[in-house]
Amino acid sequence: MLHADHGMNASTFSARVTIATLRDIYSAGTSAIGTLKGPLHGGANEGVIKMLQDIGSPDKVDAYVEECLEQKKKIMGIGHRIYKTLDPRAPHLKRMAQILSAKIGEPKWIQMSERIAQLMLEKKGLHANVDFYSATVYYSLGIPTDLFTPVFAIARTAGWTAQVIEQLSDNRLIRPQSVYTGPLGPKVVPIDRR
Repeated sequence: MLHADHGMNASTFSARVTIATLRDIYSAGTSAIGTLKGPLHGGANEGVIKMLQDIGSPDKVDAYVEECLEQKKKIMGIGHRIYKTLDPRAPHLKRMAQILSAKIGEPKWIQMSERIAQLMLEKKGLHANVDFYSATVYYSLGIPTDLFTPVFAIARTAGWTAQVIEQLSDNRLIRPQSVYTGPLGPKVVPIDRR
């Protein structure tokens, strides 16, 4: 439920753009899945668990975060394009991660996550998003990392399908316009003078 489709996120938009061309629902779903797989969308939870594995233990979190901030590296699962305050799904996943970590007797994943979230809120004013704690939940459930996005996609499929049906009910080709903001009036140098 927490991963169900909501709003006009990147994967939903992809599905609508594809179906607007009057391609079939399978192509729309494939577009959505391909978009969801991106590390800045649903694939972020794979990046989160990799980050936690790279850090290794709670005592190394502060140095890791500091180094990332100094090098202007992104901390996966932190911040959200729409939610500028706490992602409303994150607290529920955090609780699940805490319960599962206690149940399996491996608290380091949630301990590292909580410290990263605290540091990023203090230092950058950024909150954890749905991907941040879902990484620990999925990992604690024994789901292989390369299946994180497929599990996420299963949760999104009903929503993508509803969006596709809605698009087709009054379809119009989706074609966003762009505005050129580059230099004006550049001279074309003839090939023989290049």
